Amino acid sequence: MIYLDNAASSHPKPPGVARAVADALALGANPGRSGHGPALEAARVILDARSAVAELLGCGDPARIVFTANGTHALNLALKGVVGPGDHVVSTVMEHNSVLRPLASLERAGVAITLVGADPDGRVDPAGVAAALRPETRLVALCHASNVSGTLQDAAAVGRVCRDRGVLLLLDAAQTAGVVPIDVEALGVDLLAAPGHKGLLGPQGTGVLYVGPRARIRPLLEGGTGVRSEQRTMPDELPEALEAGTLNTPGIAGLGAGVRYLLDRGVDAVRAAERELLAHALPRLLEVPGLVLYGPRGADGRVAVLSFNLAGRDGAHVGFALDEAYGIAVRVGLHCAPDAHKALGSFPAGSVRASLGPFSTVADADALVRALRELSSL
Repeated sequence: MIYLDNAASSHPKPPGVARAVADALALGANPGRSGHGPALEAARVILDARSAVAELLGCGDPARIVFTANGTHALNLALKGVVGPGDHVVSTVMEHNSVLRPLASLERAGVAITLVGADPDGRVDPAGVAAALRPETRLVALCHASNVSGTLQDAAAVGRVCRDRGVLLLLDAAQTAGVVPIDVEALGVDLLAAPGHKGLLGPQGTGVLYVGPRARIRPLLEGGTGVRSEQRTMPDELPEALEAGTLNTPGIAGLGAGVRYLLDRGVDAVRAAERELLAHALPRLLEVPGLVLYGPRGADGRVAVLSFNLAGRDGAHVGFALDEAYGIAVRVGLHCAPDAHKALGSFPAGSVRASLGPFSTVADADALVRALRELSSL
């Protein structure tokens, strides 16, 4: 099997991830709930993972890294914990449903929403974001890279706009954390959400939310934390203020191992390898008869998420054939981002999506191109 569905969940994982999960399972204890040896070791595992994520994101205080169940949980926590009735939120048509659906819920509760458009390649103009801001704008929510077109947005420019206007910036880094170098302080990011199971190379069921100094968040969940137990309210201190209940220690241990792998290899090196692979694959894909590629044609303006259709072919049939006849795993459909497909011109059918990962090879890309050439000739 050639696995080209890394935008959904990265595979394979570094070998240390499974070992870390198994070691944490063997501990069996809750972190932060008891003073015996296994509980203290579990707390150390959590702290090590928190510190690794903070280092990866350029965050100077590991306490500002909150662990969540996934990226969607992190985004809901940020959106619903920051804005309320009477506020205004600016976002874009390139967002995933993990942003669009919470925004729709907030809109029903009295929050005003503006979605900024994108060009045919999925790029959002920072000037368009600036023009959409109002005096009551509380937050801008921006997808760093599209899970449909792979288009990278100019987060630094949007961050400058937000700082100049006193607006919080939430960056959805689902397709960039661990793949593209990120420094939250340099980018002017106040909140950053990411799943643990994609570019961070951890297990499913894990996620992170960075909470910057300017952001004040109401808890989405309330319950036990192991600290301030005498209070009927959640503690004020991060990360406990936003981490109710027992953490997923085995999953977070695996996430920490994935992030440590990235720190050792270097995200700059991961991104350089991805650009080389894109530079090899993109011109060859564009030579496939009848293939329509969505998003930028150059390697620098995108991540390795490659969405396309074959003229006259149903995308579901193409995806099925790639799996059954060629052993290539891809995804088809709308990819939980309907507005992005409308902007790109691929709605309502959606697209076939092949997403490369840090362990993908030139041979994998060439196999995809050969298969598509054959399918286009049938």
